[in-house]
Amino acid sequence: MQLAGKVAIVTGGASGIGLATVKALLDKGAHVVIADINVEGGEAAAKELQNNETEVAFVEFDASQEDSAANLVAETVKRFGQLDIMVNNAGVRSTAETHELSFEDYRKVIAVNQDGVFFGSKHAIREMLKTGGGAIVNTASILGTVGEANAFAVTASKGAVNLMTKSLALKYADKNIRVNAVSPGYIETGMSNRNTLNPELYAKAVAKHPIGRLGQPEEVAHAIIFLCENEFVTGSTVMIDGGYTAQ
Repeated sequence: MQLAGKVAIVTGGASGIGLATVKALLDKGAHVVIADINVEGGEAAAKELQNNETEVAFVEFDASQEDSAANLVAETVKRFGQLDIMVNNAGVRSTAETHELSFEDYRKVIAVNQDGVFFGSKHAIREMLKTGGGAIVNTASILGTVGEANAFAVTASKGAVNLMTKSLALKYADKNIRVNAVSPGYIETGMSNRNTLNPELYAKAVAKHPIGRLGQPEEVAHAIIFLCENEFVTGSTVMIDGGYTAQ
């Protein structure tokens, strides 16, 4: 798929991997809707990234609510006339030990990470069926492939994303809708970086990656672009993890 002139939505697009993906899509000539619950950050990003060649818009979005996903897609189509690419990237996490994890906190993680992929994909696919196809990329995680202590809800949600991706890919392959996922390792974002983790925890995180460092948001965005462009890839989960899951 040539991305120039295409219309993309990136959920969780105001920061981290999402913002890097927005920039990468704009560099390819796509028009992008930044969808995020962070209104201030999303509006600021859209204003900063606006240029004369491509358009950037912001729509407030809560991944845990289906009506928010429906509105997001409707507003995108209203402004740009179509939807070609859906990047379901919005995510949250909880580090509570399972025996201390409240049902409310568990459900919040599932609602955003797992239900959000369902809602975003459902409403994106409805539009893509009208226009002859498109590409969906879901942000999973290494924790959808391997377990980790104190990440029960995250592993549950991201493991589901991996299998949801395969199921969607099989269902809509003959409709020219490709569905793939990326599984990042620890990435230098607001959630995990030198400034937010104490030195000991940061060193432990680095040590888990054979490549000897954490990843950069742009490296995940690069993989998302590949999955949008390559028209023979569907149902795949690409590990962007510095060798984490190869061990």
